[in-house]
Amino acid sequence: MSLLTEERNHQVTKVKKGSIVTPKGFAAVGMHTGMKRKRNDLGAIFCDVAADSAAVYTLSKMQAAPLQVTRESLAKEGKLRAVVINSGIANACTGKQGEKDAYAMRGQAAGHFGVPEHQVAVNSTGVIGDFLPMVTITEGIRQLKPVVGSEGADQFCEAILTTDTVTKQTCYQTEISGTPITMGGAAKGSGMIHPNMATMLGFVTTDAKVGHADLQTALREVTDLTFNRITVDGDTSTNDMVLVMASGVAGNDALTPEHPEWSTFVELLRKTCEDLAKMIARDGEGATKLIEAEVRGAKNDEEAGRVARQIVGSDLVKTAMFGKDANWGRIIGAIGQSEAEVNPDHIDIALGSIPVLVNSQSISFSETEASAYLDNDTIHVIVDLHVADGFARAWGCDLTYEYVRINASYRT
Repeated sequence: MSLLTEERNHQVTKVKKGSIVTPKGFAAVGMHTGMKRKRNDLGAIFCDVAADSAAVYTLSKMQAAPLQVTRESLAKEGKLRAVVINSGIANACTGKQGEKDAYAMRGQAAGHFGVPEHQVAVNSTGVIGDFLPMVTITEGIRQLKPVVGSEGADQFCEAILTTDTVTKQTCYQTEISGTPITMGGAAKGSGMIHPNMATMLGFVTTDAKVGHADLQTALREVTDLTFNRITVDGDTSTNDMVLVMASGVAGNDALTPEHPEWSTFVELLRKTCEDLAKMIARDGEGATKLIEAEVRGAKNDEEAGRVARQIVGSDLVKTAMFGKDANWGRIIGAIGQSEAEVNPDHIDIALGSIPVLVNSQSISFSETEASAYLDNDTIHVIVDLHVADGFARAWGCDLTYEYVRINASYRT
């Protein structure tokens, strides 16, 4: 059984104003080069030591060149010193020239920071099909000076945005074997968001000591419960990546799945990634509210997750939430499409604390009260399938007129 399905008694606490540079050994920077009109568009994370690192990528068969280069870097020894990313142009579907540019970006960053090329990861995000302005990027990389402190972290968080309306960062701490461990995260994502990765980038730093292979195992498990549980519009993209770097300078004994407090580290990672995932869903293009689906009583956790994702991914559910319409028929319709095992005669649905369906029978409820609840910026849809004890959550957002406006003129 996954450690993440066990009772969570870990002392994991949130750090106010923490960021990707709060863990020991990390610095960050962001700057404006002109690839975008106003916002920062080039950023970097730098580690004082070769950090054990792990990554997961979009499952799209149209993966962008930077992902191929980053995968190659990690395959060498599983360690990174730097990550460099630009926004505005995705360097996706750009053929051999795109590959050449991604390698050049890696090489230029390695030279600037004085580290081996295979210890540099790169990524890009933005418009698909356009070539990178390499003269601009080259000059920008030469000016990158990562700093320890909130200014550098804030600059980086802005540099990775596309249609996002806000930056996204979080930080948590715990104690393992008496040693304080810190983990920080930053992310971008607003549109083309769907389970199995989406137009999102996530960067996580920690000062814990944990090897590449074990870090990869933890990241895959946590990604399935967080980043792969969000959706905005049902589309996935070409550049998605979540990257974790572990500097190891906290001074703890190496963490492995056999360590008695391994589950505490995994929970630290889960908390960090769940925060970022929910921020992405809440900031969906044109969104006015976050929708959280909580499914209980499924055959197992996997099927519960399937149902939860189906609910938050349903356009009919999303539009009902936007319109403050307590139409539970759209929710049960989504449940029926999930292909999970259900008993059609024993399903409960509630909107927050308001039951609207009990044992698959409609019950009397105040439409006024329900509409008022759906006017909140966070909506909880709670489902009990009464099949077994499977449990899962997923997150999405409402679907609004503004989403159509944004995407009708994305390039113009």
